[in-house]
Amino acid sequence: MAKTDVWKPGSFTKNFSWGDRSRGLLELYEVIKLGFGDKVEDVPRVDFRKRVERSGRPDYIPLNFFLFNTVKDGADFVVADELVFQAITGSHSPRFDKLALFAFNFSYVGRWKGAAPSQRRPAMWANNYIIDRVATARQWNTSSVSADDIEHYVKSDRRYTGKTTRKLATNLNYLYLAGRLVELSAPTVERWWVDALFLALDRLIEDRKLDRLPTTDSEYPVLLEDSKFAVLSGKQSFEKELAAKHLLNLYIACGGRDRFSEDAVKEHTALTIPDLGWLIANDPDPDPRPKGAVHPTNPRILKSIPWACAMLARYIGFEVIDADELETFDTEDFVRTHTKSALKTLKDKRISPTMGVEQLMKLTRSK
Repeated sequence: MAKTDVWKPGSFTKNFSWGDRSRGLLELYEVIKLGFGDKVEDVPRVDFRKRVERSGRPDYIPLNFFLFNTVKDGADFVVADELVFQAITGSHSPRFDKLALFAFNFSYVGRWKGAAPSQRRPAMWANNYIIDRVATARQWNTSSVSADDIEHYVKSDRRYTGKTTRKLATNLNYLYLAGRLVELSAPTVERWWVDALFLALDRLIEDRKLDRLPTTDSEYPVLLEDSKFAVLSGKQSFEKELAAKHLLNLYIACGGRDRFSEDAVKEHTALTIPDLGWLIANDPDPDPRPKGAVHPTNPRILKSIPWACAMLARYIGFEVIDADELETFDTEDFVRTHTKSALKTLKDKRISPTMGVEQLMKLTRSK
C-alpha cells in the first residue's frame, strides 16, 4: 500500500481553469470523455494524454487526482471504472460532480511508471480533512469549510510537506464549492452515493491488484470499512447500511468491473443463470443504453448499470427499468404504483383484513 504518513500537494497547487463555479466540474467531465474516446474501456495513458493535449486542455489534475491508473504488460493505462462509466454514458449533472468529488476525496489513483509512492494516494490532505474535520468533528456540517479552515488544518499537521499551503487551500475550497460538498452530507440514499459505492469497490479492488493481492467477494464489506467509505460519503444512517448490502449483491452479481465488458457479462450470466444464460447471448437488447436497477424495498436504491447486466440484476431481486425511465424516475410514483399492484394482488386472491380499524388502533395504542 502507498505511504500515507507523508502528504504532498503535487500538481494540485497549479490552476486547472475550472471556469465559473456554476459550471461545476464540467471541465473534468469533458476531459474524461475526450481522453477515453467516449468508450468505457481502459485506455493507454499516452493515448489519453495525446487526445487531451490536442484540445489544449491540461490533463494532470484529471489523471493524477480523479482517475485510476495501472500498469499492464509494461504499459501505463487509465482504468475505466464507475466515474468513467457515468461520464461517458450520461450527461453532465450535479450527480456527476458529487461522484467526482467523492473520487477526489477518496484519493485512490493507482500507479504509473515514474510515479512517486505518495502519488498513489495523492490527496490525503483532503481525505483526512474530510474525515477529521468535516465528518467527525462537525458531523458533516459544512458551513465552516473555507480556504482559511483548510489552510489551518494542513499547516497544523506534520504530515503535510508542501512548501505552500495557501494555494492548495484556495484551490481545494473552490473545488468543494464547484463540486457541491455541501450536498454530500445527506443521510438518505441518493444516486450519486449509490454510484460512489460501486466506484469505491472498483478502486479498492484495482488498488489491491497493484500489489498482486487477490480479493474475494466476502472481503468487500471489510475493504469498504477500512477505506472509510461510509465516513467520506456523507452522514451515516441505517438506510445507507441496508442499501449497501443490496448494492454489494448487485455489484457481485454483475461481475464487478467486468460489468463494462459485454463478453464478460455474457459469460458471467451463463455461469450464474445456466438455464437463461443463452438468452443474453442470442437476443441482444435493441436499446443498449444503460438500464436502471431499483430495489423494491427502497426505490432510492437506484443504480444505472450496463444493459447486459439487467438479467443478473433481476435474478437477485432488483427491478429493471429502461433508459428513458431511468432519467425521469420518480420514487413516489414507484411506491404508489407498487402499492396499487400489491393491493390488487390481494384483492384478486380474495385476501381481506380480519381486523377492523378500531381493533387495530387498540392493538397498536401504547398502554
